[in-house]
Amino acid sequence: MTNVISIPDSDRLCYRLMDENDGNLLFELDQDPEVMRYLSDGKPTSRKEIDEYFLPRVARFTDTATGCGLWEIADKQSGDYLGWILIRHYGFETHYHTPDNIELGWRLKRHSWGQGITTEAARTIIDVLRLNPAIATFSAQADPENLGSIGVMKKLGMLYVDDRIHHTPLNRNIPLFIMKYRHVIKSGCGIQKIKRGQNLSLRNWNH
Repeated sequence: MTNVISIPDSDRLCYRLMDENDGNLLFELDQDPEVMRYLSDGKPTSRKEIDEYFLPRVARFTDTATGCGLWEIADKQSGDYLGWILIRHYGFETHYHTPDNIELGWRLKRHSWGQGITTEAARTIIDVLRLNPAIATFSAQADPENLGSIGVMKKLGMLYVDDRIHHTPLNRNIPLFIMKYRHVIKSGCGIQKIKRGQNLSLRNWNH
């Protein structure tokens, strides 16, 4: 029988692996221009983009055995949807795919910012996934002006690696300058170094 990863409740939060039935939640979150500020220059995601691009893409990297996918973050007391944490292998669907490097991303409703919710959720998920002997590194990336996300990365023990220009698949005319952070939990993991200024497509859509 295939093992299924589950994430236990944390102090304030509970978690659920999202699926193709969660388009309404993804769409709702992406309608706040402030949430999308560092992702699409504030442009909300259309329902068509959710249905035809995001949900199929999430389905391709969701794996219950490894914990990869979008994990819903909800308030443990009220059950209210607060946002999500993304977990997938670094370089998904690119030539620099790195199976032992787990990429994290997050997106939360604005009223949840500044309360340590992202850090609590990410730490809880990392504590489960780091037990997998195949995982050597956790990574994340952010716009250099997104000090909130960079602060979370530092709280998770991540260190700055490098920076580069990124063009998202759906916003090819909006180049994003991003900074990359990593936390290595095993030595000799053979992480590929990406040169500054290298233009790579099909990167993740949450920074």
